[in-house]
Amino acid sequence: MHILWILPYLPWPTTSGGKLRQYHLLRCLAARGHRITLLVQSKVPLDAATQAQLEPLLERLVVLERRPLRSMKTMLAGLLSPAPLLASVNGYAPAFSRTLEQLLQQPWDVVQLEHSYMFEPCRGPLRKHQGGFLLSEHNVESTLAEVTYSRLPAVFRPLARLDRWRYQRWERQVVGAARKVVAMTEDDARVLAAYSSQPVAVVVNGTDTGAFSEVVADHAARRILFVGNFEYAPNIDAVEWLLNQIMPAIWAVEPQVRLCLCGYALPAQWAERWPDQRIEWLGFVPSLQPVQASSSLFLAALRDGGGSKLKVLEAMAAGLPVVATPQAVSGLDVQRGTHYQGGVDTEALVAAALQLLANAPLAHSTGEAGRDHVRAQHDWQHSADQLEAVYAGLTCA
Repeated sequence: MHILWILPYLPWPTTSGGKLRQYHLLRCLAARGHRITLLVQSKVPLDAATQAQLEPLLERLVVLERRPLRSMKTMLAGLLSPAPLLASVNGYAPAFSRTLEQLLQQPWDVVQLEHSYMFEPCRGPLRKHQGGFLLSEHNVESTLAEVTYSRLPAVFRPLARLDRWRYQRWERQVVGAARKVVAMTEDDARVLAAYSSQPVAVVVNGTDTGAFSEVVADHAARRILFVGNFEYAPNIDAVEWLLNQIMPAIWAVEPQVRLCLCGYALPAQWAERWPDQRIEWLGFVPSLQPVQASSSLFLAALRDGGGSKLKVLEAMAAGLPVVATPQAVSGLDVQRGTHYQGGVDTEALVAAALQLLANAPLAHSTGEAGRDHVRAQHDWQHSADQLEAVYAGLTCA
């Protein structure tokens, strides 16, 4: 198929779950012979390494730089636009609209827009496109925004409530305008279906199971791992919960246990805020497998967030026993006590972590059950199968 794929960020390097999803779906579909033009509005310039990684997958790569976040146009749009803040940041981009309009003059089997917040500069050109567009929504953004806004000072809360209302209205408009909508989980699909004239399809998150197949957790390491993109508010909340409550309770029983924190945009000031020598501040690492192989378990203390969590899928694919909240495994058809251990509060997470650290057979069986589940249900090839089925429905309609 001839596919025009529209993104509000470059999908390489894979420093976030969204980028990881985009890169691997592009990789899988390109390997199946689809001809893909990737149109990107990026907040960072295209560098040679990113270009070299992406171009072999694509028929064409078109990258336009987004205006700076602190520009006057962005600030005025955020205050005065009927679009929500996130859509304003990515919108009101005439050069991007013109480029899309030119591209849409070509014949396309599928025009795919990633994220509703990228719709504003696409609205005019897509309205004229007779074939319509597919919207791939990674979260219910109006709900996810509440997590970010909850961290703002109280004086900004009224503006936050206004922006959430704007996003709920925006969501209805964009979902309603799309020819087909794709969500990542059944729960998100049910929410978005209320705004759509037809059922919302699900294309699950995945992982490259082969890349993690040789990893063996090190039970003797006494090392707990957490991975996340720290530009994402729920991950910041998870670290605060880990370091203020969960780890102190674990250390009271097992003082030799270490905590390793990996991920993009790890704040430098955290090492000063929590100056414990048992905390390893690794930040972004290009390959997780060596870190996973020297860890005993993965602890996902997530209280908020949407979609399904790629960090959890990767940990399970590597055979790491996972301790998690229900939110951390939302969107995944996994069973507590079989595929993961955990619970909703500090006491349950601490008890589960200590049990796995003390019981090597249980840790091994939990890790392998999670690995088997991810192999069967969440390999990226399975996700690509689901997306191709959506494409087939569009072309047959």
